Amino acid sequence: MDADEEQTMFCAGIDIGSTITKIVIANRNEVLASVVQRTGAQHRRRAHRVMEDALTQAGLATSDLDYIVATGYGRINVPFADAQITEITCHMRGVSWLDPDVRTIIDIGGQDCKGIKVKDGRLDDFIMNDKCAAGTGRFFEIIAKVLGIDLEEIGPLSLTSKNPAEISNLCTVFAEQEALSRLSEGVPIADVAAGIHRANASRIYGMVRKIKIEETVAITGGGAKNSGLCHSLQERLQLPVFIPPEPLITGALGAALIAGEKAARVGGPGLAALKKHRRWDAATFFSDSATQAAMQPTNSQHSHMG
Repeated sequence: MDADEEQTMFCAGIDIGSTITKIVIANRNEVLASVVQRTGAQHRRRAHRVMEDALTQAGLATSDLDYIVATGYGRINVPFADAQITEITCHMRGVSWLDPDVRTIIDIGGQDCKGIKVKDGRLDDFIMNDKCAAGTGRFFEIIAKVLGIDLEEIGPLSLTSKNPAEISNLCTVFAEQEALSRLSEGVPIADVAAGIHRANASRIYGMVRKIKIEETVAITGGGAKNSGLCHSLQERLQLPVFIPPEPLITGALGAALIAGEKAARVGGPGLAALKKHRRWDAATFFSDSATQAAMQPTNSQHSHMG
């Protein structure tokens, strides 16, 4: 075996978010594959599917993977993972690898928003908003429906506004009512969309400033794909902003990098033992037949479904 072969180490990071599941397979610091899919209700099935798709993309088999780290909202539902790491740590590692100058990360997900502070390549502080949908992907999905447009349109549409509407309430229910009220007053859709984005940017800024914002600032998660939200945040921050080429996979990337470090520490014999006991079979627990069987009442059960 030559030196290049000895250095080969295939590791995976899988990030199961509330809305989107992401996976990255890397050989040390080289990304070989990345897959992004909607999470759905059955986390184990989705974890298995994205892994299969990523392995196909990388041209690898399950037995080739030396170490797997799971992160995110559903990380405990990845039975074949060798370790679970919090999404805060994984996002920090992934972003820092992409841009070592980043000091503050604003991660805008489907159900929550996080502010992460980085110092000397390490996690320094963080703050999270997971009690309110304001500023999250779910919030914008609801508002897009109110405006009668697709979610992908709301950001670009807001950028065409010349006179953003004033939106005072960001509670999802009341913001929906306020948007409808503005529309009934004849306010153009673009102006309502711009007002929503400005209000959300102010809300996010107010949260993240509690951990003291320093440049460079990175914006990640699904929110980073919303051009209107990024524009409003940049206006509010007045600082250089870094948006990764694929802002959805930074957590999975960080998990893959951490997996590589863990694999190096475990070493060859330890990795062989780890692979031998990896629970690939459990990943298929939610098969169609098993799900249907579980839904059927037994003799001791009574069905109350009409």
